[in-house]
Amino acid sequence: MVDAPLTLGIDLGTSGTRACVVDAAGRAVAWGKAPGAALHEPRPGWREQRPTDWWDSLRAAVTALPAAARRRVAALAVDGTSGTVLLADGAGRPCSPALRYDDRRATAEAAAIARAAPAGSGAHGASSGLAKLLWLRARHRQGAALALTQADWINGRLTGHWGRSDENNALKLGYDPLARRWPDWLATLDLPREWLPAVQPPGTPLGPLADGAAAALGLPATARVAAGTTDSIAAFLATGADTPGDAVTSLGSTLAIKLVAGRPVFDPAGGVYSHRLWSHWLAGGASNSGGAVLRRYFSDAELAELSARIDPERDSGLDYYPLPGPGERFPVADPDLPPRLDPRPADSVRFLHGLLEGMARIERRGYQRLAALGAPWPRQVLTVGGGAANPAWRRLRERILGCPVRRARHGEAAYGAALLARRALGGHSRP
Repeated sequence: MVDAPLTLGIDLGTSGTRACVVDAAGRAVAWGKAPGAALHEPRPGWREQRPTDWWDSLRAAVTALPAAARRRVAALAVDGTSGTVLLADGAGRPCSPALRYDDRRATAEAAAIARAAPAGSGAHGASSGLAKLLWLRARHRQGAALALTQADWINGRLTGHWGRSDENNALKLGYDPLARRWPDWLATLDLPREWLPAVQPPGTPLGPLADGAAAALGLPATARVAAGTTDSIAAFLATGADTPGDAVTSLGSTLAIKLVAGRPVFDPAGGVYSHRLWSHWLAGGASNSGGAVLRRYFSDAELAELSARIDPERDSGLDYYPLPGPGERFPVADPDLPPRLDPRPADSVRFLHGLLEGMARIERRGYQRLAALGAPWPRQVLTVGGGAANPAWRRLRERILGCPVRRARHGEAAYGAALLARRALGGHSRP
């Protein structure tokens, strides 16, 4: 009897690299992990990495998988951090450091993009991949032939073919997901058109593994590589959300929402973007509120003990806007918005109740913002991240949102990338 083929997903996350092998029934059969690439900060606000460190981390995570599982991998897909970019020569050799998604140096370039790009472009802001590429172009142009995102560079190493990207990672480079092409306004920014990658939908087969990559990873040379996606969209795919109105809220250090919509909605100035995902669109935004605020006041044990004493059917009577510091992205776009955490009651249970309630109202306001732009109201919200395990918070959110709130069975980006890899075999990964 021939063993059924497996698919492999690789998540190049901020804190490390994870690999997940999934069988045809959607069961995760093996996991591997490794520390992520080292972060270099030569100046305040500058965040750099070496692309070769990404490859070393990926190789360590994949080879940590059982050899028996690796031998059965028929297809694989990689997700990367959105907005992480570098310049490379025609053979994929880096000509610059990789500027990470949270690098903030390209403010002058962002101003130039603001003058050239339409309001709905995903390329606005100093954190966009395009702003970082313009900064690199002015300083690392010699020998450069390719503008690549993190996932693009890794896929080049995997296949031996360069200059290809996916519609999700290309969004912050200025790619137009409506017209499905690079827009004409990019020509005004002196970015060579030939540097820009060919863009395909996530999951599009890119070809088999290169011999050297297959040998280094212990994978079959026949394994197909699929065009990848961003880490947040891979995590969304992992939940199984696939119908307009299906929403996913990630309750990690920050609070991020995504919603399946039948048409795109955009408000980059307000922190709203839409990614094309085959026949649907994925609209969303991210708040600075979230678990980072809770950890300033409570340990994990305290959160569990105090949450169990909250009555989620009642209001706390507090009107908080919990932020870790001044500044908010979404649903309010205000870099100077102060946290609102007063008055603080002596009762820790009531204080935590007010914090969780404030975050639930931010979540509701986020979905209201998407609805005002034309997206559907959530028919259900699936929850991932550390906060998903808090039953009092889940019920409180359900009451405030007015729709079912459920903990997603899966939320790991590596698992979602493994589902995405099925498309290279002719299967579906939803939506």
